[in-house]
Amino acid sequence: MGSSFELAAQELRDLDRDRFSASLVIPSEHRAAVQAIFAFSAEIAAVRERVSEPVPGEIRLQWWVEALEGEARGAISQNPVADALFKTLETYALPAGPLVRLLAARRFDLYNDPMPDIGQFEGYAGETVSVLYQYAAMILAGGATDKPADAAGHLGVAQALIGHVRAFGYNASRGQLFLPLAIFKAHGVHEADIYAGRDSEALRAALAQIVDLARVHADKAASAVVALDAPLKPAFASSSLVDADIRAADKLIATPFAQHPAPSPFTRLLSVIWWSLRAR
Repeated sequence: MGSSFELAAQELRDLDRDRFSASLVIPSEHRAAVQAIFAFSAEIAAVRERVSEPVPGEIRLQWWVEALEGEARGAISQNPVADALFKTLETYALPAGPLVRLLAARRFDLYNDPMPDIGQFEGYAGETVSVLYQYAAMILAGGATDKPADAAGHLGVAQALIGHVRAFGYNASRGQLFLPLAIFKAHGVHEADIYAGRDSEALRAALAQIVDLARVHADKAASAVVALDAPLKPAFASSSLVDADIRAADKLIATPFAQHPAPSPFTRLLSVIWWSLRAR
């Protein structure tokens, strides 16, 4: 495939090393297409980091919406991630609608409203994370398929939950709460306590409950992946990284406001490879 796919892969490697590692076990004939989907997601997830206020972020997201809806196509070739994405959608006859919904969901990132409850969180995770694994599975299947929906849904929620436990301190320092506020309130933790960085047993109990929820979804994802046809399973290689993060959750909970260093990319890649060998 063309240079836009190579640049998209590099963008993915730079912005989301975990999904880049997971993409390496995708069969070579489909790998660039999956990396294009993942690179699009990584670029959209990075919008908040690249703007100082919501309006410029809204403008960037709107450009993508218009491109996916058939407008602003003239500028696509100048953006390698967009070029690779649209070539992938065309080659595999994939729908653009879920990506428009991903963009709508990512508007939440631009503002400082807290995530209200677990239902809202699961919807957000479904639109922004689960959808990526559904697309990866469709690419491996050669087109649209509903068979991986359960695996994608549960893996996306598990990954989003444990990922935001990892990023809890960083997001709190910026006045953001992606994890369900209702869970913290149930433990007697106020929103202001989180933004002030006040550690407490109640806070840790709330985070432990969230990790337990992530574990439940990860287990359901694992059961759903086992039932899939072998050619679809590589789409879910990120399961290995979610499991590793859940196993390490006690350290995250013990220092909830610390900004934890990223795990070793080499160790993460080994986890993905080992998972792939066992999943066959």
